[in-house]
Amino acid sequence: MDKNAIYEQLLKENGIKPTAIRLLIFKEMHQFDHTFSLQDIETVLDTVDKSTVFRTIIVLEEHNLIHRIEDGSGSMKYCVCYNDGNCKVDEMHCHFYCERCHQTFCLDHVHVPKVEVASGFIVQRVNYVIKGICPKCNPNYLWEWTA
Repeated sequence: MDKNAIYEQLLKENGIKPTAIRLLIFKEMHQFDHTFSLQDIETVLDTVDKSTVFRTIIVLEEHNLIHRIEDGSGSMKYCVCYNDGNCKVDEMHCHFYCERCHQTFCLDHVHVPKVEVASGFIVQRVNYVIKGICPKCNPNYLWEWTA
């Protein structure tokens, strides 16, 4: 199955009508090797209406195909969910924000520590960001990124 068919199937399986523009935006999101911002998507897809990009991001997030990260940079970041196309609270992972290059990386295999909340609270989103220097910006590290 080609990648376009996979993206179309993921949208359908998650209750999203796979329009041509949604497929284009979703496909471009998969091209990033780290998190991305609304501006990053708008830059890559400069001919696509900005409000369409924003609405598509909202739809994809509401259907758990991407997740949002508040990394403290002042710009909301997003990342494609690779947990069988479905981000759930118990599958959420940590993120790393590099204070030099200002990129935010998904640490897919570093799960958010389980935190018990008081009775009656319902956890809907977890935001766990570690800040420091990424391997690419570390002068003492031979750069070889694997998530």
